[in-house]
Amino acid sequence: MSAIPPVRRTRKTALVSTLCAGLVLGITGLTGCSSEEDPDKGTNGIGKLSAAKIQSKSRAAADAAPAVRLSGTLVSKGHTYKLDMRLKDEGGTGSVTSKGETFQLLRVGKQLYLLADSAFWTHEDAKGGQKPGRTDGDAAAKLDGKYVKVPEADASYQQLSGFTDKDLLLEGMLTLHGKLATGERGTTSGNPSIKITGDKGAGGTLDVSLKGKPYPLRLQRAGDAGTLRLSDWGRDFPLSEPDKDEMVDYGEQLPDS
Repeated sequence: MSAIPPVRRTRKTALVSTLCAGLVLGITGLTGCSSEEDPDKGTNGIGKLSAAKIQSKSRAAADAAPAVRLSGTLVSKGHTYKLDMRLKDEGGTGSVTSKGETFQLLRVGKQLYLLADSAFWTHEDAKGGQKPGRTDGDAAAKLDGKYVKVPEADASYQQLSGFTDKDLLLEGMLTLHGKLATGERGTTSGNPSIKITGDKGAGGTLDVSLKGKPYPLRLQRAGDAGTLRLSDWGRDFPLSEPDKDEMVDYGEQLPDS
């Protein structure tokens, strides 16, 4: 039997090699197509946890943070408040809008101050008379642009100081109600986040950061009780009492407001 010519052997070997290479590439290609990128790669890893653990870690991060900015709407006892507050352990400062009126709050330690224009302190009725429970125009004019000290004995102190209390506000907000579940991933205020829900959203929803510490970023309260954004976690801000020429002290009770 004659030997196979060298050229034919070379072509056959090349064909087999090509087929084998194609098979290997095909398998590799299939393997590559079937692999999925880890959605938790580059995150803080809380996306792998249960909703209850995400809520717990988010709350712990919030409690440990020295400062936060809280903005949005808060509905309480039938009243709607628009807030933009910066809070830390020593106190807080920012604005509150209610019933069309906006005023500034400042608390340093236990000392609470309220800053508003003269319209806040006096209203007139349709006939030009003074509404009950308001100061007269001359007295109100003296309070315009002044920090009015709110004494602790005044009935409004507890309510107003609550808007400046970081621990008090967060304690009542960051717990969802009902059965907890993990929701979709997305972006909140420019940060990758994951949503957790209580009772399919009826008990509130919370967006938690997937980057860095698991801070809460956005809260939709149960029962349409407002939506709040939480930002500037850990970012300090100046907090000091107003100068004497900027402040009015009425003693044990505020003017009627």
